[in-house]
Amino acid sequence: MGATAPLTKGSVPGLPRKTEWPTVAVGLLIYGGFLGATWFWREIPLWLLPVIGAWLIAWHGSFLHEIIHGHPTPWRALNRALALPPLALWLPFDIYRADHIKHHYEPDLTDPREDPETAYVTPAAWARLGRVMRWLLRANTTLAGRLTVGPFLSISYFLRSEARRLWAGQAGRRGIWARHAIAAALVIVWVSVICGMPLWLYLAAFVYTGAALTSLRSFAEHRFAEDATHRTAIVERAGLFGLLFLHNNLHVLHHMRQHEPWYRLPALYRAERGALLERNGGLVYAGYGEVARRFLWRAHDKPVYPSIG
Repeated sequence: MGATAPLTKGSVPGLPRKTEWPTVAVGLLIYGGFLGATWFWREIPLWLLPVIGAWLIAWHGSFLHEIIHGHPTPWRALNRALALPPLALWLPFDIYRADHIKHHYEPDLTDPREDPETAYVTPAAWARLGRVMRWLLRANTTLAGRLTVGPFLSISYFLRSEARRLWAGQAGRRGIWARHAIAAALVIVWVSVICGMPLWLYLAAFVYTGAALTSLRSFAEHRFAEDATHRTAIVERAGLFGLLFLHNNLHVLHHMRQHEPWYRLPALYRAERGALLERNGGLVYAGYGEVARRFLWRAHDKPVYPSIG
């Protein structure tokens, strides 16, 4: 398996030698779809609006993920410009980028002290929680819980953490949030003032449902194992979700070949499947249907990280 080294701690993804037009096309579809869905929202059946909204916000998250990893053009400033509209409103791109690069340091995967994208909590944090929060975190370990209460838990935890950082005056944080606030305000003006969609409807039918759909992908991506190389999963036959998640369901391959654009991953996976399964200890699911059958109501794992004394 060639070029299989994960990111080292603090490393920055490189840039492609030429523009990756399939990724550019995805970006145009997302932004065009967003403009169309918000402009014509009154003509869209109410039951269909959250389906469209969830897809667009989750797809936009996948597109931002590609940008974090250096895609789709050889110009970093242009790539950054493609990420400017914060359609989900709550997550500044610069913080997402820094946290996700940190997440890719393999020895720290799933560790709540080091991995910003983990769903685990430390034993000390668990001991401080009340009965309701413990119930919610246990529910969050099931797929049904992750899709319903999961977005509330992840968004509220992120915003509380950022509020503490802002209050403490962490270097650079206020500038990031000031720029993000301006960009988010422009999205809100478009949605609520120009298009006339109530903000609560956008938050419910786009933001929350988009976070929920994204959590379908992240739910089974990582699981604690003593061997850090066994902590990253694969979901093989993703179907339409493969396009939605830009093949990030082939998660081990993405961690090993993070410089590869999304549209090359399926062929690479077929060529390297044996080596990838050997490396991750066989943590593989046939599809999201299997994930749902196994974990819709049953816990994927315990919420407390097991290796911290």
